[in-house]
Amino acid sequence: MEDATHEITRLLQALNDGRREAMDRLLPLIYGQLRAMAHQQRLRWQGEETLNTTALVHEAYLRLADGTQLDVESRKHFLRIAAQAMRYILLDHAKAKTRKKRGGDQQRVALEEEFLDVSEDEADELLALDEALTRLKQLNERQGDVVECRFFAGLTIDQTAEVLNLSTATVKRDWNWARAWLLREIKHNA
Repeated sequence: MEDATHEITRLLQALNDGRREAMDRLLPLIYGQLRAMAHQQRLRWQGEETLNTTALVHEAYLRLADGTQLDVESRKHFLRIAAQAMRYILLDHAKAKTRKKRGGDQQRVALEEEFLDVSEDEADELLALDEALTRLKQLNERQGDVVECRFFAGLTIDQTAEVLNLSTATVKRDWNWARAWLLREIKHNA
């Protein structure tokens, strides 16, 4: 375990140094964690059509490996970045779903996109949540980060505390407050 942790740290430093090949060696070491995060999303947004865990992980990997310089501080920070990537993938597909609902479905569809479909109701809910979360992050970025880790990455209270370098009491307090605030915002703007 310690050897894997050391290797992850070394590969993250290589990424920071601009060596893109490090991403290919990093993926097998963190694939299980990314897959667990994606699986949480699949369970959360499963409608009549299944959100494919593997497709979500691979899409997140492609976004992370797109050639832009990553400034990653640690394994925890990398997982936060991956959680945000998964959030944006889900949002992109939700936006595409609402475009289709409004007649804008005349676009090229990737082969794996069929696995990332969500129902129209789920797409609307996800977009409303994203808008509210964006407003929350403007008011309190830390609470927005807690929501991303808990909701979009499916991390536990303890895991979120570790990733964000917060106490579990702070995460619990932020999570409870943020959920109530988001619910009120979503209902108010519905």
